[in-house]
Parts: sequence; structure tokens; C-alpha cells
Amino acid sequence: MKEQRTISKVNECLFCDVVSGVKSEEIVYQDDKFIVFPTNDPSAPVHLLLVPKVHISAKGSHVKEKEELLGHVFALARDVAQKMGVGESYKLLLNAGHSATEN
Repeated sequence: MKEQRTISKVNECLFCDVVSGVKSEEIVYQDDKFIVFPTNDPSAPVHLLLVPKVHISAKGSHVKEKEELLGHVFALARDVAQKMGVGESYKLLLNAGHSATEN
């Protein structure tokens, strides 16, 4: 299956590099809104990053405009957790801002 890429690089965002194909990762799942891949530094047996295909900065006023996209992450997390065999119990965290590893 050919990988779908829809984001243009924003500054030095690692996630934008993955979505745009500049940085290669093992893609676990993707749809028109998100790409999912394992982290390079896992803290659990199943530790995945669910990254939107559009750059969203918590510092920007456009977060309100992305409510539907951000809401999609909860259903996606459930579906991917089930696919990975951890659907009965999983943790979902959100990082926002540079000190939380968002560029």
C-alpha cells in the first residue's frame, strides 16, 4: 500500500518530517487525518505516536478550528489499541509545547 503524505514541513518539526516522508518510520496505521508509528524511545511494550497530518501548535489560536480533528484522536487511539492487542487497557497522553517535545 502506498503511503499517503499530505503535510508540508513547518520549521524543524520532526513529526512534519515523518508525515512528509523526509524521515522514514514504520507506519502502523494511517488515514486521511493521522499517521501512527512507534516511538524511538518506548516506555511501554506498545508505545505509539498518533500524529495529525496537519501541523498543529498548541501555541496557535487555530487549535479551536481543529476540534474535530483533535476529537478524532480518541476513536483512533481506541481502534489502534485494539489492532495492537491492548484495546482493553491503554494510556493516551497529549504533548503540547516545545518543552513537551512539540516543535
